[in-house]
Amino acid sequence: MISNINDKLDIMFPDARCELEYNKDYELLIATVLSAQCTDKRVNSCTKELFSKYKDLTSLSKANKRDIEDIIRSCGNQVKKSGYILEIAKKLLNECDGKVPNDREYLEKLPGVGRKTTNVVISNIYDVPAIAVDTHVARVSKRLRLANKNDDVLDIEKKLMKKIPKDKWSKSHHQLVLFGRYICKAQKPECERCLFYEECNSKDKINRL
Repeated sequence: MISNINDKLDIMFPDARCELEYNKDYELLIATVLSAQCTDKRVNSCTKELFSKYKDLTSLSKANKRDIEDIIRSCGNQVKKSGYILEIAKKLLNECDGKVPNDREYLEKLPGVGRKTTNVVISNIYDVPAIAVDTHVARVSKRLRLANKNDDVLDIEKKLMKKIPKDKWSKSHHQLVLFGRYICKAQKPECERCLFYEECNSKDKINRL
């Protein structure tokens, strides 16, 4: 079944990639932190302004917190997220020579950074095979019976890692994200565009007959 799913994902999203926009490693890290409970489109709008005003980690680490709050306000939870940004910038400068390390344990201890964010970063920057489970991946995994209804994000990640070949983890992650974002939506899924109609386990499934 999983090979069939990979084949169909390849048809629908052959060139799937991260939709967060970044030019430097720390920009992806910060953008991913901002993406919590926010769309990539909105994050890209905010980071464009943020990284244009603060062009490196040094200037970002010295930024006024209120100014960062104003820039990222539309991402939501700006008070906490602005604090995360400042702390991340300072820690990377003081502890990692301004580089985002390929170190899962270190990254997961950074403020505002968890397993999902770490998976996104090490996968895109260092090509480490990883599957980051966000709300889109969680939803479509359950609808396609790749995970159970009550599974948490770690359960889902472990199941996907067992079912999907390791060399396809990162690509499949991006494909599942885009599939959930543009076709298998939480509300009003576009079933007419979906190649997984027969496998779907969703109560929101639209009757094509």
